[in-house]
Amino acid sequence: MKKLKQTEEIEKITKYKYGFNDDVKPVFKIRKGLNQNVVKEISVHKKEPRWMFDQRQEAYQKFLELENPKWGPDLNFIDFNDFNYYVQSSQQQENTWSEVPEKIKKAFDRLGLIDAEQKFLAGVKAQYDSELVYGNMLKEVEEKKVIFLDCDTALKKYPELFKEYFAQIVKNDDNKYAALNSAVWSGGSFIYVPKNVKLEKPLQSYFRINYTNMGQFERTIIIADEGSELHYIEGCTAPVYSKNSLHAAVVEIYVKKNAKVRYTTIQNWSDNVLNLVTKRAYVEKNGKMDWIDGNIGSKINMKYPSAILAGDNSKAVCTAIAVASKGVYQDSGAKMIHLGKNTSSKIIAKSITLQGGQANYRGLVKIGKNARNSKARVECDTLILDNQSHSDTIPTNTVLNNESQIEHEATVSKISQQQLFYLMSRGISEEQAIEMIVMGFLEPFTKELPLEYAVELNQLIKMDMEGSVG
Repeated sequence: MKKLKQTEEIEKITKYKYGFNDDVKPVFKIRKGLNQNVVKEISVHKKEPRWMFDQRQEAYQKFLELENPKWGPDLNFIDFNDFNYYVQSSQQQENTWSEVPEKIKKAFDRLGLIDAEQKFLAGVKAQYDSELVYGNMLKEVEEKKVIFLDCDTALKKYPELFKEYFAQIVKNDDNKYAALNSAVWSGGSFIYVPKNVKLEKPLQSYFRINYTNMGQFERTIIIADEGSELHYIEGCTAPVYSKNSLHAAVVEIYVKKNAKVRYTTIQNWSDNVLNLVTKRAYVEKNGKMDWIDGNIGSKINMKYPSAILAGDNSKAVCTAIAVASKGVYQDSGAKMIHLGKNTSSKIIAKSITLQGGQANYRGLVKIGKNARNSKARVECDTLILDNQSHSDTIPTNTVLNNESQIEHEATVSKISQQQLFYLMSRGISEEQAIEMIVMGFLEPFTKELPLEYAVELNQLIKMDMEGSVG
């Protein structure tokens, strides 16, 4: 009886609340399927410069040449001709919500984005299918000469700056899905924070897939110049369809000397989305990169936020959670590459599996031969809530000099009857007791979120997905 009650409670708590369809009719879309002509049509429709047109064509050829990863979930079932690669849902990007088409505005209102912007964000970008539909930034942030644009607009307004940083950390031949993104990318965020500018409030982008069989391929480029500081938040949702959608984003972050960047992902895709993402930061001397990475949902999620610690005394931290329920395969983790001297990194990875879900930690830490006096620590903890779920820890740790060290620890646990009995003997219901245990397990993640997100998080996945919604 107890197990039945736990199962019912878990199903109630983990019910996906963002699976609504908005019935928005596209104003323009390119026919389903992927070939050289589709790649060409995207570039021509956007009226891009010749170098980007050529870049897309070259990336498409790399995509054809590269194979699917030979590790993790089997992706060979994906039919790339089964997706729409460009769907435009609005004629233009607006800078006030009143000008956004009513059905799209209503969708973002239901997601809480409009209220969040008014309360505590310095700037917002909202992408609906392939294009940004809304963008705004506080006047005081603009006065500091911060650039916060969608990538399509940045390509037009700042072509030389865009060209300097596009596909430099994540090359077109990095992996099959990075190549696909470079070939068909659309939307995303371009951020430049000038020297010594420190933003007190976060910037946020929200990505919504609405169209069935949709492919979303935003490109995000962030440049934090010397001595600057930035917190960027990314959120993602999609309706529940019987057919799969494909999300293959690329994120490139440049952390200059003495700069600090925090990148918070609140990814809460529905379980028909294939989330195959490449995120990487390049950190210069005395710079610091923080990844706060929440993975909740997706049919398959493969994402490993990475930091290349190129400069001496540079640092990186990745705090991540993955929640895998029925039909969800989470294969996530982090990568830390130490090149500079006296560098340090830390990975804290928490995962929860239930209802037969699978969540793997897959990580890489490499300390190069010249990265002397460097330190790395990895902590992997898994909470398995039933006998049908599964979790593996798959680390690769390498030290190439004798003056550095890597620490790694991993634990797997279940909610014990002793824990439940203790809490229930204090007058707490079984439902509340389970919730408390799971929330405590996820606390290292939730404490890194802005308060407003942590609250929404607790409401959304009170128990199994708490703390990381997104």
